Parts: sequence; C-alpha cells; structure tokens
Amino acid sequence: MTPAPDAELDAIGLLCPLPVLRARKRLQTMAPGAVLRVLATDPAALVDIPHFCAESGHAYLGHSKAGQATAYLIRCQRGTPC
Repeated sequence: MTPAPDAELDAIGLLCPLPVLRARKRLQTMAPGAVLRVLATDPAALVDIPHFCAESGHAYLGHSKAGQATAYLIRCQRGTPC
C-alpha cells in the first residue's frame, strides 16, 4: 500500500541535480515520518533520487508514472527537521 504524501514537490522540467537539491531542501522542513512526493521528468532522477535517499538516510518508497512525469516517494527518516 502506497502512503499518502504529506507534501509534493514539482520538479517537472528541471534537470540534474535540481530535483534532488530541491527535494533535500524540502525534506529539511518536514517532520520525521512525513512523506514527500517528487514529480520529475528528468530521466536521471530514476537513479539520483534513490541514491540521494541511501546517502542521506531517508527511505525511498518507490516510484510510479504520473502522466508525463514520474512520481517518487520519500519518507523523511532523520531528526526534526529532516
């Protein structure tokens, strides 16, 4: 079952590394356990977002198609704020 996102980040049209940089900035404002949905069209995000999660300690919950974009789910796993 896919968790409902607590926040959404529109990174459509942005190229590497901007989707990850903006996700990192948004996660810093979120509470632990909150879920961020990132919408991105950059093909590199398929590798970059899971790698960012592994390196930063956040939980990568997966991805799915969302129209022309891909939706990535990230659960904030660090202290307050993330």
